[in-house]
Amino acid sequence: MTLAGRIAGVLVPLTALALAVVLLGPALFGMERYVLTSGSMTGSYDRGSVVFGDPTPRDQLRAGDVVTFQPPGHTELVTHRITEVVRTPGAPLAFRTKGDANDVADPWTFTPTTAELPRVVGSVPHVGYVVAALDVRWVRTLVIGLPAALLALALIAGLWRDSSPGRIRFEVTA
Repeated sequence: MTLAGRIAGVLVPLTALALAVVLLGPALFGMERYVLTSGSMTGSYDRGSVVFGDPTPRDQLRAGDVVTFQPPGHTELVTHRITEVVRTPGAPLAFRTKGDANDVADPWTFTPTTAELPRVVGSVPHVGYVVAALDVRWVRTLVIGLPAALLALALIAGLWRDSSPGRIRFEVTA
């Protein structure tokens, strides 16, 4: 095996392991992960980052916290910074938010429908591109299918090599 083959044989599994630890490790601590698909938080969290959200009771959230939520009238999740906690007597707690890279605050004030919101506690830049790519069916098939096909070919080649005429021995016992 060539030096490049040995290096690839070490780097590919190590990269896959590191990616698995980064993406799955936080789940062991109850955190959720989100891929940032827009640049509205650029400066704090760039597009393509994976952010990790720690479920936090909504009454413990403060201005300055970054949360992931579904804004009123939207189907997609948004990760933005809380700019104001709105406390109105007799009304549920509400939040005003803004993306760090946006010039103006979001046009909504939202009231969470759940007891907790994921508060962003960390991120890994650029890994979100890999996660987003794995969401595409043909990429996922390639990532799983190509190594499986290579392994199958290696096994078939090994069997072919072991069954060559000079390698088969017959023993006759009396």
